[in-house]
Amino acid sequence: MRMVRFDLLFLLCLTPHLSLLSAQDAISERSDILRNPLDFSRSPRLPVVDVPGEPEIRDSIRRGISFLLTDQNPNGSWGSATRTKGLNIYAPVPGAHHAFRAATTSLCISALLETAPNPKCVAGAIDRAEQWLLEHLSELRRASGNAIYNIWGHAYSIQALVRLHEYHKENAQRQSRLIELIELQFDMLTRYESVDGGWGYYDFRYQANQPTSSSISFVNGAVLVALAEAKAIGVEPPERIVKRSIAALKRQRKADFSYLYGEYLQYQPMRGINRPGGSLGRTQCCNCALRAWGDEKITDNVVKNWLYRLYVRNGWLDIGRKRPVPHESWMQVAGYFYYFGHFYAAVSLQQLPESERGPYQPLLARLMLDRQEKDGSWWDYPLYDYHQPYGTSFALMTLQRCLPANREVQE
Repeated sequence: MRMVRFDLLFLLCLTPHLSLLSAQDAISERSDILRNPLDFSRSPRLPVVDVPGEPEIRDSIRRGISFLLTDQNPNGSWGSATRTKGLNIYAPVPGAHHAFRAATTSLCISALLETAPNPKCVAGAIDRAEQWLLEHLSELRRASGNAIYNIWGHAYSIQALVRLHEYHKENAQRQSRLIELIELQFDMLTRYESVDGGWGYYDFRYQANQPTSSSISFVNGAVLVALAEAKAIGVEPPERIVKRSIAALKRQRKADFSYLYGEYLQYQPMRGINRPGGSLGRTQCCNCALRAWGDEKITDNVVKNWLYRLYVRNGWLDIGRKRPVPHESWMQVAGYFYYFGHFYAAVSLQQLPESERGPYQPLLARLMLDRQEKDGSWWDYPLYDYHQPYGTSFALMTLQRCLPANREVQE
């Protein structure tokens, strides 16, 4: 069984025709930009979209919830190391799978708490998942010197714990325990922070006690969003790691508010993966993270233009969806960016004034509705047995933010 690194590094020697593809992509993208230039001084002119009705969205959410309930492991978690294929993500056992399972389970908890119309209907699943998280989260560490997937577990568990804190608003003792676990994740994120500031999920440099990994833009974005949510309920994250992560993320921001993949590619800003098409799945995350921490450069029009571009140029992401090799698609897009990117686009959508969200909700909703599987799930990359629950969770939380009932502007 061959193993690959969950990164674009292996791609550098995998495809000898990469330079030709990159050249073709650059020409195509340049033509598109000339036809549809980004102008952050105004809102974009939106395409005509088949606007989904509230019943259609709610039915899709119901089917997604049903999938999660049937897919839950007996011990309360979601995902496993099974369903391998001929080419698998590099995942040193057992730590890598501890991280994948913690992150996936946390996303499922968040999705159920956000989207279930009646929490009592999913209370059993939430209680089992919460118990699993309480028992296992404190054990989460890096898998090896070079694999730091635990960062995902720390980030998404903070978001799940924040939602559980609200879920247990009548139980002060349980809330206290949840806050302790959030603060433990702060400690872990401080321990595994890169020497450059921010976080990565590999350390291919020196594998030191404090990771020497390159700061990765979308990892910083995901962690910063989680830290902002913790701060919103009064659990203050360490100022030092927040400031250093913001600085690292800003170093990777380009003039058009797209982002480098990672700081190690700072001298290749026009490489396919660093161009707007290659950045499409992480731009939303990075922009909403910086805006959550007060960056005034991320204006309403920046958010609107990137929501527009996510829809009209969705092919760059969609063509990579379900491909089994990371970064094998055009613009070096990896499949696992698809639902990740749309979830953070929905988070960005919520940062707009309520009266201005309506025209953009159908764009995201239509993309999600059209890609739901027959079993009610969503998935974008075959990742052992984690891909369906994490994809479904991201899609459910995206649709929840697109419900027509939340619109104040109707088309």
